[in-house]
Amino acid sequence: MTQRGRLTLVLGVVLYAVAWLLGSRALYPVAVGLVAAPLAAALWVRLAARPERVERRTAREEHLEGDDVRVQLSADLRRGLRPAGLVLSERVGRLGEQRAPLDVHGRRAWGRYSLLRVPRGRYRFERASLVLEDPFALARAEIDVPTVGALLVYPRLVELDTLFSESGRDGHVGRRLLLRRPAGFELHGVRDYQDGESLRRVHWPSTAKRGRLMVKDLEDSPRDELAVVLDARAAAVAGESFDVQVRAAGSILLAYARRGRRSLLVVNGATVETHRVTSLEGDWHAAYGALAAVEATAAAPLSALLTGESGPVARAVELVVVTSALPRSVVDALARRSSGGRRTTLVHVDAATFAAGREGAASADLLRLGASGVAVTRVRAGDDLARALTGAEEAAMSRA
Repeated sequence: MTQRGRLTLVLGVVLYAVAWLLGSRALYPVAVGLVAAPLAAALWVRLAARPERVERRTAREEHLEGDDVRVQLSADLRRGLRPAGLVLSERVGRLGEQRAPLDVHGRRAWGRYSLLRVPRGRYRFERASLVLEDPFALARAEIDVPTVGALLVYPRLVELDTLFSESGRDGHVGRRLLLRRPAGFELHGVRDYQDGESLRRVHWPSTAKRGRLMVKDLEDSPRDELAVVLDARAAAVAGESFDVQVRAAGSILLAYARRGRRSLLVVNGATVETHRVTSLEGDWHAAYGALAAVEATAAAPLSALLTGESGPVARAVELVVVTSALPRSVVDALARRSSGGRRTTLVHVDAATFAAGREGAASADLLRLGASGVAVTRVRAGDDLARALTGAEEAAMSRA
């Protein structure tokens, strides 16, 4: 029973007592009506049709950061009296509490609410409840609704026809790697043929020399692989800088995936997370979803990942690092890798420029990396990300 219902009930009891004291028969029906109304409302709510489940849908399958998201609600109702008022209240992650009245049509209820300019992220639907009321709001019942699923808002990537690291004298290297990629197996030796093996594996020179069938003993060899490392270090984030890092990493990964490059997304977060991308089908969407949900939670330094002797970064033929923190250990690791003849690229998101009232400054470490052969681009607050990643910004500055 609501506060209005309780006050109505008390008023009816008081009016009945006044009618009895004054002997006024005219007040008895009014008093009885005031007492009966909240009791009838409570019975109405108890017998009202209740939802079995609530379904949520959005107008599109993929939502990009900054979009308005309209969540459509529908519920199947059990048998019972038609509820006069039905309101869904639920919390959508850090977007906060959302309320939506539902219109009842037969055994179905419909409603919607809008989330405006939603940032990138994964938002769980949690703490949902449905509120039923009678027509006069004298009684109310609150029903907990099971919550499943989440809203995924993807980063807004940019189209890249070429990359800044491909300009200059070795701009063709990225494409040359694709052409010389090995088939995935190398000849390890020869051995005697066993019944049932394919004749395609017969090593004919050894067979002719030894006078019996010999087959190739093959072992899996690592293929050319590009690793895009996203540094999710929380201490280096300022304003929107981490979202820019995510957009940059995703845009580069998508550009290489469209070329058919076998790539790997490595997220240096609370734990090291890897996603292999071999096509624009299921594995790309898994990596894209990881970029949508990633948060800056890393505590371990990026240098530990770069200097490891094993793991996906150590095996990668080409490395792209997207970070806003450049401690000396990271600079040393990148310079050492490049000096060893391994193609290395750095996207430095200057977090200082994303802090209010602060200006970024040219870094001697960036100059050192450039001198050691690392392809470097710098992204500041307000920069056009596509121009920064294609090298158009640097080219325009050099012409000026």
